[in-house]
Amino acid sequence: MSKDAFAIAHERLSAYCGDRNWKRDPEDPDDPSTIQAMQIVLNLPKQDPPARNDVLAAAARAVVGVCLDDRAGEDGAFWEGLKNWYGHRIRKVARRSRNSGWTHVQNLPGVTVTHGTAQARAFVPSAVSEVDPLIAKLQIGNTDLPQVDYATIPVRDVPTLYVDRDLTMSAGKAAAQVGHASMLLAAAMTEEEARAWAATGFDLQVRGVDAAEFARCCAAEGAVLVQDAGFTEVAPNSITVCALRRPLS
Repeated sequence: MSKDAFAIAHERLSAYCGDRNWKRDPEDPDDPSTIQAMQIVLNLPKQDPPARNDVLAAAARAVVGVCLDDRAGEDGAFWEGLKNWYGHRIRKVARRSRNSGWTHVQNLPGVTVTHGTAQARAFVPSAVSEVDPLIAKLQIGNTDLPQVDYATIPVRDVPTLYVDRDLTMSAGKAAAQVGHASMLLAAAMTEEEARAWAATGFDLQVRGVDAAEFARCCAAEGAVLVQDAGFTEVAPNSITVCALRRPLS
């Protein structure tokens, strides 16, 4: 029986994630094609800005949505962009948009997710020298949002991405990290598990915890961990996000 596009996309994601150490992937400043990145655009209006946890959840859902989009399981430009990215260091760049800037990027290849008060769109990766001008002109900095009181937010029985709040990452940095976590979690799932998750629109929650609770999450069975290379904001080899199929009790 032939595989459908989702099955192929999941197989490709799992094959390229696996046990690879992204730090060993070659990057040559003299060859810009070796420096690949997925752009993530966060819709951050000045009036009534979205809640930080919603922004992070939207970004994480958008990233895994791109990786497991049917177009990722077919031949064509969408898959070629992912394939080139999978074959190099997995970089993500979060940018801020609002008003027309947000509207104008909606026609570029990618996936938009609305989560609670927030919207984010993740795009097909490309060499950093080939980012579409509509995205490239959007600001990378000033993506921070106030922390939220997670004690007041009910815990839902869905895949959960725990962020180490003691690392004090900006919202943009954290968005890139949870995006990495969502794709690694999907890669660690069986095809059936990933398909069931996709049927929910990759519903998930992001929760910030202190270092002690984060360590407990990381020690849980089946934990999928994101280790950062330390290019920005955090020290090299910092564990930034812990992804679990279900929240820790």
